[in-house]
Amino acid sequence: MTQLNAPYPATAYLTGYLRKIGIDAKQYDPAIELVCRLFSRAGLSRVRGVLRDTFCGTKSVSGSVEFFLEHADRYLGSVDGVVRFLQGRDPSLAVRIASRRFFPEGPRFKRALAELERGDYLDFAFGTIGAQDRAKYFASLFLDDLADVVREGVDSRFALSRYGEKLAASRRSFDPLLAAVEAAPTLVDTILEEITAELLREHEPQVVGLSVPFPGNVYGALRIAKTLKRLAPAAKVVLGGGYANTELRSLTDARIFDFVDFIPLDDGEKPMELILRHIAGEISREKLLRTFVRDDGEKEESVRFISDASAHDVPLRDAGTPTYDGLPLEKYMSVLEMLNPMHRLWSDARWNKVTFAHGCYWKKCSFCDVSLDYIGRYGAAPVDLILDRMEALARETGQTGFHFVDEAAPPALLMALSERILERDLSFSWWGNLRFEKAFTPELARLMARAGCIAVTGGLEVASDRLLKLMNKGVSIEQVARVAKAFNDAGILVHAYLMYGFPTQTEQETVDTLEVVRQLFESGCVDSAYWHRFSATAHAPIGREPGKFGIRILTRKPASGERVFAVNDLEFEDPTGCDHDALGKGLKRALYNYMHGIGLGEDVRAWFSKHAPKTTVSRNCIRRALSLAQSEIDGVELSPHRRV
Repeated sequence: MTQLNAPYPATAYLTGYLRKIGIDAKQYDPAIELVCRLFSRAGLSRVRGVLRDTFCGTKSVSGSVEFFLEHADRYLGSVDGVVRFLQGRDPSLAVRIASRRFFPEGPRFKRALAELERGDYLDFAFGTIGAQDRAKYFASLFLDDLADVVREGVDSRFALSRYGEKLAASRRSFDPLLAAVEAAPTLVDTILEEITAELLREHEPQVVGLSVPFPGNVYGALRIAKTLKRLAPAAKVVLGGGYANTELRSLTDARIFDFVDFIPLDDGEKPMELILRHIAGEISREKLLRTFVRDDGEKEESVRFISDASAHDVPLRDAGTPTYDGLPLEKYMSVLEMLNPMHRLWSDARWNKVTFAHGCYWKKCSFCDVSLDYIGRYGAAPVDLILDRMEALARETGQTGFHFVDEAAPPALLMALSERILERDLSFSWWGNLRFEKAFTPELARLMARAGCIAVTGGLEVASDRLLKLMNKGVSIEQVARVAKAFNDAGILVHAYLMYGFPTQTEQETVDTLEVVRQLFESGCVDSAYWHRFSATAHAPIGREPGKFGIRILTRKPASGERVFAVNDLEFEDPTGCDHDALGKGLKRALYNYMHGIGLGEDVRAWFSKHAPKTTVSRNCIRRALSLAQSEIDGVELSPHRRV
């Protein structure tokens, strides 16, 4: 469970590479199949049966479940049409859905629309004839209602973008995850097992690779692996991806190997190739690259990490063109859960995923996993090769939209790419992640816009120059404001990643950050943003040398002989004693409203209720930043300088 609108790109890259070297590789996405089967007439009929068996004769039922049971017939009669509409296969339903008479409106639906209706924001967002987008928004809320029903009445681990996340996130012990996988299956588990069995019958694989990018994918992957071991015990199972790369580097618990046979780390192309060659009998196990295996010792099983020093990763330029062949592209759904135009890029429409470069060219941020391969080893592909791959993907999929999934796209590479797109007269739409550095001038922003760039995302993190310096971010508030305004003036949407709870961050700095964010929205510098709660990780400079950042790590190191599963997030003690969790509620509430254009004229302290009464607010910082670049960009009118 990751996204509804597009497949995660890892399998497309691995499939492209394996086919390039002559290996018969096929790919599929059981997660989107699970969603399609669950949210169908047949699936909801099964959900209703479970709910009736579970809650018959009891009063302890949630509002979502109660509403669903009361209106189940209408849900069953409309769900197939809603899903077809979100898949783009039945656009004619837009008018009926937009009329709000096509399906029942559950508790979440009503809560989401209550505030928007009071301020006429629906008409502001969609106008009087925007039936397609209005219908997509309503249909997305319909799915959210159903997801609540499944989570509250069928399987408490279920969510549309994750499944059993808390079971796997930084779990030192494998016990909770093992107990959940070995427990009797829920309806969601049963459907996933049915899908796995069908794929086994169709493909009869010798080896199955499971790409697991996030903690919310682990439980489902192990359910698949358990089914594989039961139905096809001779098949080998490989588990890799972002989760293994960050969480399993200290793995010593051999019980995970009851479900999988190999766990490779970091880039998957060469480790997977060597695993397949080993299974085929071409090389010994000692020739594997960065791979955990189980050793069956005389007394007890143990985990062994093998990495042949003579083996080397595949450069990005030699990794081949990713392919979506085999993935059910027609089943992905474009959802619209927020009216913000930038935010919808993550969930609306399907984007071809492409990479400029491996790793990050900056790789200095103190909160980032810069010690790991996927960040620390930087290598870019030639611009013409990138464009060749984009053209190949466009021909294969029939779609010309691209999402660059780099850690941070370099300015020089973006300039060269933009120039080559214009020279080749290619009509692509694209967006991606970057750093708000001064090399992104208004001239470069306008060039990127002419070449098809529609949006950029980047980390502002904490709007405090003191903290940005402590983070080693390499940018300032003024610089971010100027760069963001340059992109926005060029017609490019801007999304800012924000962070709160960084070590030594004070309550005043948190309020100041929100005021800066408010001004960035008000002045047209950013269109969208997202707050992340800071967490210290084992592979970041702040986790490796906490004393430099004024904190003390509380998470103990594994004891000798202790069975360790996942280690990544670290508990720490911050001497400031600031209640970041309490402030976080206000930050998120304010940002949600800002992205809908609501409350931009309000005093930011009002969002915190009684948690920030003694702070002050400076209202001239963004005006000052933009005034430094008047020769390059048009300034904006901000509130006059005052301290509240």
